[in-house]
Formats: sequence, C-alpha cells, structure tokens
Amino acid sequence: MVVLEKEKKVGIIRLNDGKVNALSYQMIRSIKEVIEQAYEDESVGGLILTGRPGAFSAGLDVMEQAQMDEEEAHLFWVTYFQMLQVMVRYPKPFVCAISGFAPAGATPLTLCADYRIMSNDSKCVIGLHEFKLSMQIPELMIDLWSYALGEAKAFQLIQTATLLNANAALEANLIQEIGSPETVLDLAKKHMNKCLQVEPSVYIESKRLARKQLLQLVDRDMVKMASDFVAFTNTPALKARVTAFAEKLKQKN
Repeated sequence: MVVLEKEKKVGIIRLNDGKVNALSYQMIRSIKEVIEQAYEDESVGGLILTGRPGAFSAGLDVMEQAQMDEEEAHLFWVTYFQMLQVMVRYPKPFVCAISGFAPAGATPLTLCADYRIMSNDSKCVIGLHEFKLSMQIPELMIDLWSYALGEAKAFQLIQTATLLNANAALEANLIQEIGSPETVLDLAKKHMNKCLQVEPSVYIESKRLARKQLLQLVDRDMVKMASDFVAFTNTPALKARVTAFAEKLKQKN
C-alpha cells in the first residue's frame, strides 16, 4: 500500500493500493510512519512522493468515512493532520511526482513538498472541490491551500469547486513542472539529484528560513484541531452528505 524504496540516497514513497489510492486510515498512518522512518535514516538524503501512472490518490476514502463513529473519525483526523505535519517538517529535499489525479484530501499531500511535478494526463487534477457536495474542508487543508495560492485566490477556487489540470496548476504556481504520466517520476529524480548536490546543512537551513510561515501553520495542537473538526461535522445534516456520496459511489462500483 505504501512502500519506501531506496535508489542510492533517494527515498521514493510509492502509494499503490491496487485501486485509486484512496486515503483510508491505514493509508495515512502508513505514509506518516514511512516519513518518520526516513527522518531517522541517515542514508536517505531526500524523499520523492508518488503514486503510479494515472493514480496519485483519489482523496479521502469516503466509504470508510461514512462508516466511522465519532471516536474513529477523531482518530482518523488526528492521524491525517499529523501526517501533514510530519511532511511539512521533513527537513531534507522533498519532491512530489503527481502521477495522476490528486483532488480534495490528496491535494494537501502535494502541497507539503518543496517542488511539484504533475502529469499532463487530462484526468490528472488537483484542488479542493468539496463545495460541490456542501462538505466542510478541514482548517489545515484550507491553510495549506491558502499558503500556496494566497487567501483571495484560494477561497475563489474553493467557492467555484475548481479542479486544476497541469497547465492551470503551473500557471497558478501550484506546481513547477509538467511531464507525462510515465516521466513525472524521472523528472522528480532529476530535480532531486540537483538538490542533493547542495551541501545538506545549507539546504536544510535554507528550507527552514524560506518556509517559516508554512512551518507555523503546522505548529499547532493537531488533537484539538481534529476534535474541533469532528465536533463541527458531527451533525445529522453534514453526516448525511457523506453517507449520500458514499451510496452514490457504491452504485457506480
């Protein structure tokens, strides 16, 4: 489901559940644990996060979300927020190869990276489009989106539930390069090798100085943030939205 491969000094985190890489509790916990392991592994000089051609991640596992009770939902969101926190705090070079679709809950994963390369496949999109279903977007997801775009532009795209393809994402500076589904990983490796040529201590300190605001966004109590989010969304009306969407997905499958 989540594998850390090593190619010389590069750690490659691959998401591959054999389906659409939906972010289940097991998936996000595994991502968090793999990155934490990379923290401690001195042989890993930098990380690349990717999926497989055509599928980075479809976002949250809505079927699982619909079946969660309040305690399970709280555990999920604590882990999800902590996963993002770990990713932002990773001090070494961190590149994201967006190999396929990455909407909604998958988009913040890409935004934690230092450098993003996106597939030009027509189905490859990023963005927070939860307003289509009147679903609440968690605070940390909005914070990362607003940091990347600026508050005004970020909320404009949230209101219109816009998903951006590679060209639109490049224009908005959400990504830095475009490649084919088959080449995004190679382009990520190429950029990573450039980063690894920089003295590690210089890269790490420069990254810290350049991302002070981003680091502040994740320097918060994730347990409380999860509690607040679950309390807000644990209403019959909002829970019904998730259940209805899950039922619609069932019918498609």
